[in-house]
Amino acid sequence: MFLKAQRSRVAAAGLAVVALIAAGCGSSGSGRSADADTLVVYTGQSGDYQVNFNPFSPTLIDGPGTIFEPLFFFNVIKDVEPRPRLGKSFSWNAEGTELSIELRDDATWSDGQRFTAKDVVFTLDMITKNKTMNSTGYQGRATAVDDTHVVVAFDEPAFMEGPQVLGKIFIVPEHLWKDIATPATDPVKSPVGTGPFLLDEFKPQAFTLKANPGYYAGEPAVKKIRYLSLSGNQAGADALKAGQVDWQTGPVPDIENVEKNYPGYKAIITPMNQAALFTCSNAELGCTGAQTDPAVRKAIYYGVNRSQVNALAFEGTASEVSPGFALVRRDEGVVSAKLKERTAPMSPDVARATGLLEGAGYTRGGDGIYAKDGEPLELTVKVVAGWTDYITAVDTMGQQLQQVGIKITPQQLSWNEWSDARGRGQYELLIDAVQQGPAPDPFYTYSYFFSSATTAPAGEIANPNFGRMKDAALDAALASLKRIDPKDAAARQPHFDVIQTRIEEVMPYIPILTGGTASEYNAEKFTGWPTEDDLYAFPAVWSRPENSEVFLKLKPAGR
Repeated sequence: MFLKAQRSRVAAAGLAVVALIAAGCGSSGSGRSADADTLVVYTGQSGDYQVNFNPFSPTLIDGPGTIFEPLFFFNVIKDVEPRPRLGKSFSWNAEGTELSIELRDDATWSDGQRFTAKDVVFTLDMITKNKTMNSTGYQGRATAVDDTHVVVAFDEPAFMEGPQVLGKIFIVPEHLWKDIATPATDPVKSPVGTGPFLLDEFKPQAFTLKANPGYYAGEPAVKKIRYLSLSGNQAGADALKAGQVDWQTGPVPDIENVEKNYPGYKAIITPMNQAALFTCSNAELGCTGAQTDPAVRKAIYYGVNRSQVNALAFEGTASEVSPGFALVRRDEGVVSAKLKERTAPMSPDVARATGLLEGAGYTRGGDGIYAKDGEPLELTVKVVAGWTDYITAVDTMGQQLQQVGIKITPQQLSWNEWSDARGRGQYELLIDAVQQGPAPDPFYTYSYFFSSATTAPAGEIANPNFGRMKDAALDAALASLKRIDPKDAAARQPHFDVIQTRIEEVMPYIPILTGGTASEYNAEKFTGWPTEDDLYAFPAVWSRPENSEVFLKLKPAGR
């Protein structure tokens, strides 16, 4: 599946799940949902939903793009002009220290209040006061010129802040949020937004959004979106087979033959998110365990047979990954030539792995497992129950790593438990994906997952530098990139070189593969889906706000 957002448990009760879907959605004689205007989606939610529509919370269930909007939508897959949402236009001054934004004047909050520049300024000011809400590391100062114009000032050139401020910060209503005492943790059970959808009904097993009749761009053609909680990947495939889910992102058996095996459905595979073993890597920030030793992290890196993992866990849909975490295909021009390895080895190097451990003072015991100071090299990997592709990947790597004297034990958790452990650094290893930012530029991945500004001591919530990397050279390179016009490739590359080589050296996230993110969708019931020829948005149902762009494009077939 290769995703960060909610996925769920292994299906032990597939028949019961299908019965639940049928009861909640109804089905026609063809197996399709009876309500032709309702889009039924499965994001991979683990267990019951816990109501949380706070767009700044790491445990939110939905909201960004659907209920709460950004100012613009940036396509993370390809470099195209951003599409206006709450914004109309924007421009930088020549120095890159002042971002001027023109807002639309016809948007209203779903409670009838008018949207204005004050809401934008309030939102930006709020996240600067609450570090855990500030996942982009925003450090500007916003001023409302009038109701439809905002100026954001920066102390130094900040060109790279543009797509983050404009495309990754979701605007909330000042008149309601100013009274929230703890906006970083409030679950926001009754969300009020400007977006194309409203909360219709919430139940722990499923919640429903409905089209916003007052949406400034017109009421969406998709009248309802029903989010299901199932029991895992197999249950998702079963529901797809029964025609009772219209869109899901995740593995299904024989992915290459979806149109044959699931009549009426099509699939699209997009290489984007980079699967990795996350590590709580930084002992100085309170991380504990053998994974805090770089030699252990690198021994795991060299001990993995990625070709075998790809074949057994991902049906061959994954591809090579760079240890510097620039996307090998999209970012080919900026993958550093100074990396020791341009891509992670697809075959294991047992001698190199064991040499790293022995050089760090580990001794192999009679049971084949290395130990140091009497402590065997045994680590636990947290994985969400039901993420069958990731579970298979962890099981496969566990067998492979026995050859290099490392024992890893999978620990299956609900998504909520896993997400909380990830945020607080309460793990040794954890399988997830390093994701992209608001625009097709690796700078954003680096500023999110590797910057000191987005991490925290173990026990406190990091968002989203979960690996807790804190490196002065990398931070300095990020600061330099912010000041450079992104069109100046030559000036940027030395800083990308620093970032990628530092990531390769420290390795807080052990790269596995670049995921071929697979989505299956009901092409017979709805039209307007992203295609290989028209990737107007990353086509993953759990990706926000990308999914809202798809929701807005879709139309019931025949309309």
